[in-house]
Amino acid sequence: MGSVTTAVFPVGGLGTRFLPATKAMPKELLPVVDKPLIQYAVEEAMEAGIETFIFVTGRGKSAIEDHFDISYELETTLDDRGEQSKLEMLDSFRPESGQVAYVRQMRPRGLGHAVWCARRLVGDQSFAVILADDFL
Repeated sequence: MGSVTTAVFPVGGLGTRFLPATKAMPKELLPVVDKPLIQYAVEEAMEAGIETFIFVTGRGKSAIEDHFDISYELETTLDDRGEQSKLEMLDSFRPESGQVAYVRQMRPRGLGHAVWCARRLVGDQSFAVILADDFL
C-alpha cells in the first residue's frame, strides 16, 4: 500500500451545537487563538504529506472556499503596502491550484454520507478523513 496523499474534509454540518455563533459562520471557521479551526487541520495535513484536499461542503459554507482561495483585493493592498510577511503567511496555508476540490452534500445525512459524497473524486485510492470541526 502506498502513502496516503488525499484527504476528505467533511465540513457540511449545520453546527447546531455552537449556535448562535454558527448561524452566519461555519463552525470550521471559528477562530482558535489566531486562525480558524479548519486551517489547523489543513496545515497538519500538508505537513503529513497530503497533496489533494477534498472538502465536502453544505449550504452556507462558501466562506470555507473563500478562506483557501486568493483574495486579490486584500493581497494587492498588502503588496502595495509592502507587507510581505502577511502575504507569505497567506501563501503558507493555501494549497496550490488544482490540489483542492469541493463537492456538495445536498442534505445533511451524517458523516458516512459526507464521505460517500466524495467517492468519485477519491476513486479507488486510500485516503484520510479529517474532521476539522473537533476541538480538544
